[in-house]
Amino acid sequence: MKLFSEAHKTVFVVDHCPYMAESCRQTVEFDMFTKNRAPGIIPLAPISKSLWTCAVESAMEYCRIMYDIFPARKLPATLSSMMSISGDQRLLTVAPKQLMGATRVNFIVSDSRAHTLNSWGQEDQNLQELMAALAAVGPPNTRMDPECCSVLHGLVEAVEVLCKCTDYQHEARTTLMENADRVSNRGRIICITNAKSDSHVRMLEDCVQETIHEHNKLAASSDNLMQIQHCELVLIHTYTAGEDSLVSDRPRKDISLALTSEVHSVRAGRQLPAKLTTLVQQHFDLASTTITNIPMKEEQHANTSANYDVELLHQKDAHTELLRSEGKNMTPITFDPHLCNSNRDGAVKDTVTLKWCTPRTNNVELHYCTGAYRISPVDVNSRPSSCLTNFLLNGRSVLLEQPRKSGSKVISHMLCSHGGEIFLHVLSSVRSILEDPPSISEGCGGRVTDYRITDFGEFMRENRLTPVAERGFMMDANEQYRIMWNELETLVRAHLNNSEKHQRVLECLLACRSKPPEEEERKKSRRKREDKEDKSEKVVKDYEPEKSWQDSERLKGTLEREKEELVEAEIIKDSPDSPEPLNKKPRVSIGEIQPLEKVKGPVSLLTMWTNRINTANSRKHQEFAGRLSSVNNKAELYQHLKEENGIDTHENGKGSRQ
Repeated sequence: MKLFSEAHKTVFVVDHCPYMAESCRQTVEFDMFTKNRAPGIIPLAPISKSLWTCAVESAMEYCRIMYDIFPARKLPATLSSMMSISGDQRLLTVAPKQLMGATRVNFIVSDSRAHTLNSWGQEDQNLQELMAALAAVGPPNTRMDPECCSVLHGLVEAVEVLCKCTDYQHEARTTLMENADRVSNRGRIICITNAKSDSHVRMLEDCVQETIHEHNKLAASSDNLMQIQHCELVLIHTYTAGEDSLVSDRPRKDISLALTSEVHSVRAGRQLPAKLTTLVQQHFDLASTTITNIPMKEEQHANTSANYDVELLHQKDAHTELLRSEGKNMTPITFDPHLCNSNRDGAVKDTVTLKWCTPRTNNVELHYCTGAYRISPVDVNSRPSSCLTNFLLNGRSVLLEQPRKSGSKVISHMLCSHGGEIFLHVLSSVRSILEDPPSISEGCGGRVTDYRITDFGEFMRENRLTPVAERGFMMDANEQYRIMWNELETLVRAHLNNSEKHQRVLECLLACRSKPPEEEERKKSRRKREDKEDKSEKVVKDYEPEKSWQDSERLKGTLEREKEELVEAEIIKDSPDSPEPLNKKPRVSIGEIQPLEKVKGPVSLLTMWTNRINTANSRKHQEFAGRLSSVNNKAELYQHLKEENGIDTHENGKGSRQ
């Protein structure tokens, strides 16, 4: 059993060297209160953020989205039962959406040494703890010797931290006991730095690879550490605006069996948070939904309102039904260029567009919901996002509509809050099991008008069963047996190369199929005779073989032997110890045997069954009179002789002399 994917453990390594104190050269308006400024007051100059500030804000955005959708929870009770399955040696990877709350983040700041700001414990997994720790670290010290500072200290510490167990991994190892090595240890390292060149990046990758190899040796001889099966290294090179990047982008590449690496070169400022937002979607398999046409009052004009758009992130499962119904009278799920308010880097992103419907005043009305998923706004500080979240947290719910090319609107989702958390509910867009079944009489104005009758007819034609025989002609038994033997031979020959036993089965089949030549000649002569008799018309053979006259001869011989036995029984002397008669099967006389009729034309199933029953009954005779009057299935023989000798008969069939 292999638990926990790379998303279970994420280590952030942020470069805290002096060069990270440089300006990103993207200004931010600091003086926002312009309308209440008294005349003659000089406005404040705009400010610009440092590379360190941009890196910290981007990392916090990554963690915020992760904590919103996968909040840190206590160890669930279902984890122990999930890993207590005995005898299962298969590998199983459980993603964060299966282990809700199992995602953990560790923050490391690197300058002259590595500073670990939190632990894997559940109490340290929140934004407040991380921001307080980062505030205590402070900005980079420009007076520090750059030669003594390096991000390598943080990368080495990150590998060491990955070898430590989380509370989930510790519980899994404790539950499995002797099979604790089956619990995998995989993680991800996200390093934000300012690299000098591509060769510098390769040096960082080699350092991480060697460190993993050394720490795996130490973990192999330790009971508290775990070996790293796989690590994803994400190197983000950030640089100031207006400069050319000295590092090239590179997609994911396998450095070794235990390490994969990818490189991203991003400008600091607005582009860096957008890149981290894209990465968090890839790492946790998230999807984007844009809510359009949200009515909102303007601050400057209280009597007017404008429509805004808000982009939300959530688990990809919320779009499963939409992807299935794509193309059925619905606009394709692609990015709409005019919905890029929150796309700060200008890149095209895939998002599903849903339209705002009239909000509900309360949640009394129940909806047929098939799933609920936590959401996180992409631009949490924007005014539209803030108004939407406050609106939902006040107990309101909003229905969302699919944009369709034609036809009536379809409500597919609903936004609602539960316990201070906002969820995107997936509503069933098809007919609910709680509704009445559709009526075929519903026409214009009815709920269902397209019953796909044509498609059903096509389905019936494609799956029609081919009849065995043509109309008016029934295949005889010999032909059916011939077809059956051919099918069996084809089936066995298809599996002939599987084993030697298949060859033996084929030889047995061929031996059973072969018949003596005299039997074949007899069948040919019988078929010729039948063809001469049926020249004028096609006559269906009798259900029973044409050996009924032989059966009659056998019946005659059997009855004659029974008569001889009865004659012999009459000369047997009276004896109380004479054996009881055998319970023979009842038979009827030859005169009562009903001859089988010749049936012309196709024979129905009822006729075939009736002929079979009549044939079986024709072989029976009337029940023995003594057995009918017997007691406990015992009949007294030669009662007239006993009466003449003065013997009193009893119910048990035995007698005593008077």
